[in-house]
Amino acid sequence: MIETFTELHGLRERVRGWKRDGLRVAFVPTMGNLHDGHFSLVKRAREHADRVVASVFVNPTQFGPNEDFARYPRTPEADASGLDAAGCDALWLPSVETMYPYGVEATVRVQVPAVTQTLEGASRPGHFDGVATVVSRLFNQVQPDVAVFGRKDYQQLAVVRYLVRDLAFPIEIVGADIIREANGLAMSSRNQYLSDDERTQAALISRCLGAMAEAIASGQPREAVEAQAVQRLAEAGFQPDYAVVRRPDLTEPAGGETGSMVALIAARLGRTRLIDNLEFTA
Repeated sequence: MIETFTELHGLRERVRGWKRDGLRVAFVPTMGNLHDGHFSLVKRAREHADRVVASVFVNPTQFGPNEDFARYPRTPEADASGLDAAGCDALWLPSVETMYPYGVEATVRVQVPAVTQTLEGASRPGHFDGVATVVSRLFNQVQPDVAVFGRKDYQQLAVVRYLVRDLAFPIEIVGADIIREANGLAMSSRNQYLSDDERTQAALISRCLGAMAEAIASGQPREAVEAQAVQRLAEAGFQPDYAVVRRPDLTEPAGGETGSMVALIAARLGRTRLIDNLEFTA
């Protein structure tokens, strides 16, 4: 049976007890409203540890002024039930006051350079400062041996890896594969904002990613491939923020470069902003 903690001292005592018994602890941070994609992270964490802690915290510092913090769905009871079924041992459910004791505006903030200044960072200024700030706090609170993040938020995973290496957190970071719906749409809490027609239409994103990977692998120029993807999305009714091909570190590959690549798309469909990516080899 999953244990739920709302006070830090209780969580820390439980984790210390596990570690005194020689158990390895994994951590899965989430913002709640959980789905099968999140539960797959818990199962992946179980492969790397003896005990799994998940957190549910809708983090105000990573939402911009015109984003959906207020309407972001909160479903703590359903989240706890799903985590329990997925094999999670403990749920960390902090309040905003617990996470930011001096208040959100007066909090110490963590900034990660370079990797945060492009793509999502350019489209959502300040977003990754909020991510780095809350992840640092959660790591300090839980003190896990390993933490699991989904690859759907590809740039976020890169930010976390940079953060952990630079600040010497003694934590192994594991990236978990994207879980998709039957039509190829990447699972996301924001998918529930889509109408039935939009959900069908949104599957075009994954098809565009596949087409971008195939085009690059066949030797087509990257700039042309990116432009074609943007045009295809726009003609289908999306508002693309970007459709790009990058190296795994998110830098731009040179013309004709081969090796590991990732295609990334962010686009709005109606009122919902969707992101997805596809790793491939050129």
